Amino acid sequence: MKYRNAVIIVILIIIADQALKFYIKTNFVNGDDVRIMGGWFRLHFIENEGMAYGLKLSESVTGKLLLSTFRLAAVIFGFFLLKKLVVKGYAKGAIICGSLILAGALGNLLDSMFYGLIFSDSPYSCFSGNYDNMSSMIKNHNATIVAHLTSFGHGYGKFLQGKVVDMLYFPIIDTRMPRWVPFWGGKNFIFFEPVFNLADAAISVGVIILVFFQKSLFHKPAMQAEVPDTLEVNNANPL
Repeated sequence: MKYRNAVIIVILIIIADQALKFYIKTNFVNGDDVRIMGGWFRLHFIENEGMAYGLKLSESVTGKLLLSTFRLAAVIFGFFLLKKLVVKGYAKGAIICGSLILAGALGNLLDSMFYGLIFSDSPYSCFSGNYDNMSSMIKNHNATIVAHLTSFGHGYGKFLQGKVVDMLYFPIIDTRMPRWVPFWGGKNFIFFEPVFNLADAAISVGVIILVFFQKSLFHKPAMQAEVPDTLEVNNANPL
């Protein structure tokens, strides 16, 4: 697989991720929840200052800067590593997984780097609502309090201090646990509860595939091609 094709995969994921984030950021009130497919898939707009799925390194500005700086270094190293995988002839699946992980890391990094510079803030609002569909949301919510693009450098934050936009919510199971269940008895149970974005999904898919199929993915076809030559030499010189 060519390095150019791997970069194209990264670019396509970035475009899709950022397009959805721009739409959500500029059309949803923070906290808006819209049912898309019954109740098991929703668009639920929230922002976080940390890692994938809303995890945080620290509540402080310093923690945010450290995380964003680490993410920037990881993305730069990721491009060199992806190039190395291609040059050494690793399996196409391994390169695609690497592209997914790199694209996800870069997608969230762009939020951290620039969103504070180009967007007005989206504080959690009491005007957010729960809607049965997109048309209901567009018709009934207050569009005057959504975030908007600003001139560069006049947004809600500084470089590397932007908030990551999340919106994909899959509460496939939403029920109250029976009282006899240990620890969770009588409590509300939701699966899957984290809200995430396309970048998070790309990272997760890439990592999961690598974990379960690492033996078949991390081999180099060029090395395998040398085996028949070795066998021919041995056959030509029998003991």
